[in-house]
Amino acid sequence: MSMLTTLLVANRGEIACRVMRTAKAMGLTTVAVHSATDRDARHSREADIRVDLGGSKATDSYLQIDKLIAAAQASGAQAIHPGYGFLSENAGFARAIEAAGLIFLGPPASAIDAMGSKSAAKALMETAGVPLVPGYHGEAQDLETFRAACERIGYPVLLKATAGGGGKGMKVVEDVSQLAEALASAQREALSSFGNGQMLVEKYLLKPRHVEIQVFADQHGHCLYLNERDCSIQRRHQKVVEEAPAPGLSVEQRKAMGEAAVRAAQAIGYVGAGTVEFLLDARGEFFFMEMNTRLQVEHPVTEAITGLDLVAWQIRVAQGEALPITQEQVPLVGHAIEVRLYAEDPANDFLPATGHLALYRESAPGPGRRVDSGVEQGDSVSPFYDPMLGKLIAWGEDREQARLRLLAMLEEFAIGGLKTNLGFLRRIIGHSAFAAAELDTGFIPRYQEQLLPAPGELSDEFWQAAGAAFIQSLPKGDGPWGETRGFRAGLPAEVSLHLSCNGQDRLVTLAADAPNLQGEQLLIEQQGVRRSHLAVRSGIRVFLRWDGEMQGVTVFDPIAAVEANQSHQGGLTAPMNGSIVRVLVEVGQNVEAGTQLVVLEAMKMEHSIRAPQAGVIKALFCQEGEMVAEGCALVELEPAG
Repeated sequence: MSMLTTLLVANRGEIACRVMRTAKAMGLTTVAVHSATDRDARHSREADIRVDLGGSKATDSYLQIDKLIAAAQASGAQAIHPGYGFLSENAGFARAIEAAGLIFLGPPASAIDAMGSKSAAKALMETAGVPLVPGYHGEAQDLETFRAACERIGYPVLLKATAGGGGKGMKVVEDVSQLAEALASAQREALSSFGNGQMLVEKYLLKPRHVEIQVFADQHGHCLYLNERDCSIQRRHQKVVEEAPAPGLSVEQRKAMGEAAVRAAQAIGYVGAGTVEFLLDARGEFFFMEMNTRLQVEHPVTEAITGLDLVAWQIRVAQGEALPITQEQVPLVGHAIEVRLYAEDPANDFLPATGHLALYRESAPGPGRRVDSGVEQGDSVSPFYDPMLGKLIAWGEDREQARLRLLAMLEEFAIGGLKTNLGFLRRIIGHSAFAAAELDTGFIPRYQEQLLPAPGELSDEFWQAAGAAFIQSLPKGDGPWGETRGFRAGLPAEVSLHLSCNGQDRLVTLAADAPNLQGEQLLIEQQGVRRSHLAVRSGIRVFLRWDGEMQGVTVFDPIAAVEANQSHQGGLTAPMNGSIVRVLVEVGQNVEAGTQLVVLEAMKMEHSIRAPQAGVIKALFCQEGEMVAEGCALVELEPAG
């Protein structure tokens, strides 16, 4: 077999950066592909060669199989790594790569096919002796069939896209009254994400844990499992926290689940890295859920406890090398925890956030600390792709050491300019129930109030600190306070300014003993105790870390405040940038509170705009297929009465 020298990564963001890091360490030339939007994205900047696919949406760029193969041929790449997401589990892509005489760094197309349909996979697993959850996986897709199946299985049930993954096209249905709307929405989401609206339904287990097994197979018939991961802490079926090994799993359970996973992989002639996902219920029984025929977002925790580089293994196995160790030699050292950092607004139902990363600083490197990211300060986050910015991974000799290390990393991270889930992640990892390893898929809803506290009024102490940071960080010569980098020498005893932060504003009067900014640390002294707060200026804003959150402070703009207030009266606006997939009402129509008016799609997820109260549709400002910007008016509703 010819030696592999050049590798194209058919993906973007943090995974492309991560795959290229290993490829470079192995002496390979790396090729990035990018859309027009991603021309200067970090994964493009880091590659040795880059190829422009054109377009903005994934369907016009990263999902164009012909363009990807042409890019490999033009750049001299002998192999393509699919990353995860996009085409990583597309059998047609694997076949096209092989037909072009290139190496696909993933399993054979036949294995992707076998697991690509969740319903076919379940039938196959039954014959391989892998336990299954009760459900309906048939061809008939009409509402009546699903209604009958749900009655038989018993509510609550989980609707899933058979071609799905990543929480797309997935809905929990509590009773029959919700079934029709949930089924229609899940089918649309599935169709737009995977080009296939086929659904299955299964029993929604109570207090289940999501435990998955990392398997790896070579081309010589060897297959082993590299321990397991617990990915129970999820939001909308999207994993938020992942750890390895799974807390509280006995040696016997690990062996039983690992061997079942290997049977699953061998039943389909698997090659390369794959993950077999199980639900582990409160009684210790486990059920096969699905197999992901790719490397997963959470693979770094497995790398941390085994000391292995799974991408290096993928590259070696694809060239025909045998696995370097046996099952008995698989290490399990210490504990690792990973969190996924997203550009999203936890206070607003986790809607994806777009914008400019005015401030982006990662936690300091050190032993047991790893950050896999796909962005740098100054980058923009567009509405076209998944909003993940990166992952923070901490390893420790035991779970508590890993947890405390991760908490420290989250506290050091600083992001300003757009909303992220950083504070939300910090509250999960710092929560007493997480520290006690009380894990199941209901964790976030159960502790919602502590994890997502309602934003309160900013304190007097905050405004004083913000004012001091704002004035003292002004560039020299900017306004009356700029000359002295502070206002101690010969200036009036008080300075006033009207500031705005997070929808609140305050006229702040600063006394001469205001907090002192030294470099980027604002020092606040109270009763002989000095605390420092990070304060970073970016243009007209100052970002101040307060109670663990980076707050963006600007001078109050009265015109913008009036406009923002007017847009909220009677008008329903787009909560984020996205495209309109359905307009469900017309002008003059009477609607009840809670009626679905418009369906918006952004970052591969659907979001419903609903009537906040009963009324009449007075005007429509959008149409199906149109791209809309955050804050743009979609519907005008005249309240009833």
